[in-house]
Amino acid sequence: MATDQVPPIADELPTVEPETAPARVEDDGVHADDSGYRQPEVDADAMRTLLDGRYGEVRDLVRANLAEHAQILLDQEQMTTADFRERVRDVVVMMAGTGQTGMGFPEEYGGDIGASIAAFETLALGDLSVLVKVGVQFGLFGGAILQLGTKRHHDAHLADLVSGRTMGCFAMTESGHGSNVQALGTVATYDAEAQEFVITTPDDASRKDYIGNAAAHAELAVVFAQLEVGGERHGVHAFVVPVREDGRVLDGVRIEDCGPKMGLNGVDNGRIWFEGVRVPRTALLNQFAEVTPEGRYLSPIDNPNKRFFTMLGTLVQGRVCVGGAGINAAKVALTIATRYAVRRRQFEATSPDEEQVLLDYGMHQRRLLPLIARTYALHFAQEVVAGHLHEVFSGPGPIEEGSDEHARRMLESRAAGTKALGTWHATRTIQECREACGGAGYLSENRFAALKADTDVFTTFEGDNHVLLQLVAKGLLTDYAGEFEDMDQLGMARFVAGLAVETVVERTAVHKLVQSVRDLLPGGDTGDQEAGLLDPNYKLAMLRFREEHMIGGVARRLKRGIDQGANPGAVFSRVQDHVIAAARAHTERLVLEAFVAKTAALPDGELKVALNLLCDLHALTTIEADRAWFMEHGRLSSARSKAISREINALCRKVRPLAVDLVDAFGVPEEMLRSPELLGWPIGSDD
Repeated sequence: MATDQVPPIADELPTVEPETAPARVEDDGVHADDSGYRQPEVDADAMRTLLDGRYGEVRDLVRANLAEHAQILLDQEQMTTADFRERVRDVVVMMAGTGQTGMGFPEEYGGDIGASIAAFETLALGDLSVLVKVGVQFGLFGGAILQLGTKRHHDAHLADLVSGRTMGCFAMTESGHGSNVQALGTVATYDAEAQEFVITTPDDASRKDYIGNAAAHAELAVVFAQLEVGGERHGVHAFVVPVREDGRVLDGVRIEDCGPKMGLNGVDNGRIWFEGVRVPRTALLNQFAEVTPEGRYLSPIDNPNKRFFTMLGTLVQGRVCVGGAGINAAKVALTIATRYAVRRRQFEATSPDEEQVLLDYGMHQRRLLPLIARTYALHFAQEVVAGHLHEVFSGPGPIEEGSDEHARRMLESRAAGTKALGTWHATRTIQECREACGGAGYLSENRFAALKADTDVFTTFEGDNHVLLQLVAKGLLTDYAGEFEDMDQLGMARFVAGLAVETVVERTAVHKLVQSVRDLLPGGDTGDQEAGLLDPNYKLAMLRFREEHMIGGVARRLKRGIDQGANPGAVFSRVQDHVIAAARAHTERLVLEAFVAKTAALPDGELKVALNLLCDLHALTTIEADRAWFMEHGRLSSARSKAISREINALCRKVRPLAVDLVDAFGVPEEMLRSPELLGWPIGSDD
């Protein structure tokens, strides 16, 4: 399923402007021109306040910290890798001293989960090695101790890790297993006589790999290993394991530097082997399981798969953070490219006396403005996810079996989908913005080199995006059933095959939409092809129809293959592209719903008019990007497809005067933009 905003091949007839503004903005008090269209004016500060939301003060604290340490952007280019790693570590510790990194921990450590997400997202406006170092130290390492450990671990470690006095790492991924965490090879064997766990790396495929903080700074590691007690395996559990003391790697531990990377070279990624390393029984992070001194395994969650997924579910905060970081990195690229586009002149297109500003060209508008609209859409979708995370994990106590598991599964699914779309958006946006700045965008001082290199890995860490979308699809197909945790890909195929396909479709709550879409078009499919395009209900119905049809299609294909006696694994593999497409369609619908809900809740005024323009632009470019699918499935005529392209171009012309204010509202500190050649003067003119 395509998602890029492809330039139209439709004829470029102008859209006929309505005699009156759409009803939803009729009394907004926005200035009207002679054609009836009223061009809003955007107050960038007011829009920024809206985007910052309830955590505006937190975001401003992070912006101030970024500005104070702006020199690190230059250090990244000029220092050796070893020196830059130390510089990044120092900045992280200094930021910890301001309190911004302790917000995800209990109140005695400065905690507020929603605030911690806001702080992390905003940190992505600056150097991304600092961002990832913060994520490893306080999100992954600290989050594992907080969520998987109990009071004894909190008392022993949280104060020192929150302050940066103790650096740690999160040792989950292995060379042989990344996404398939249940199959990790590292083993933790309980020695009842010594009351110790023995941590062992049985082979090179089981070495811990790509582990942030491991190569130089970590003193402790949260190590994920297969727990073995009395010769019986109990699945993957987490242990606190010392790896260094006073800078010296401890006996039995072997650490290797991963070496130069595409980006993020301020983060010391390493590989770790354990050769019979002994840790006390209390090193087991025992929120969900315990081993008694005599060697009895106890857990409040009997089902081992449910126990495993409950454990992993508590770590969803990292996934939410990475998605938000990708969206915010895209904001930096768009701010630079948009500001450049209103300064840079090229060719005497409309006047013989002066070259035209880049952003006045229709193609340049097509390249940048839909990306701005999509960034706003993803920002509001991320706001919803972060809010859900705060609600789920800010309850009175730890998450246990019997708590609202459905809400947690919904959160995990939404976080997975939003992370995938947000990080793919960052990759595409940064590339488009680099190209939109021409050769100047290729210079390191203009930030695109670091942005491209440092964000590229976002699409694969905290979960490969395609694997995450399979998680989304599993929830859609099974409705987060009681058997959810037991299902691997084969289990999901068998589960769906046992249902009536109509049951799967009904569960999406978006069934019977064919007639609904038709009803939203004045005159039906054969009526006015220009009418109704700006109705948010029409656009939502189109995305809901696509989602429902795709989910039903996946269910039918799975059921047909199983009914024919085919191997469930082979069946799933054959329909995997449809699985991913359905999950992506579902998440696209959630993103648009979040945007529509946000604008609908605003009071009438110019901000609402501007956001409605962006919402329309985002929705129509989403439909246009997948127009082939909609036409194949009878939801879009060729005439209406052309009308959508014309409307997008008209929306771009309306958004064009607002573009600089819209990107200034992202609140990227001037010190983080650098780019003096791009932003400092009107290059290409004699002004």
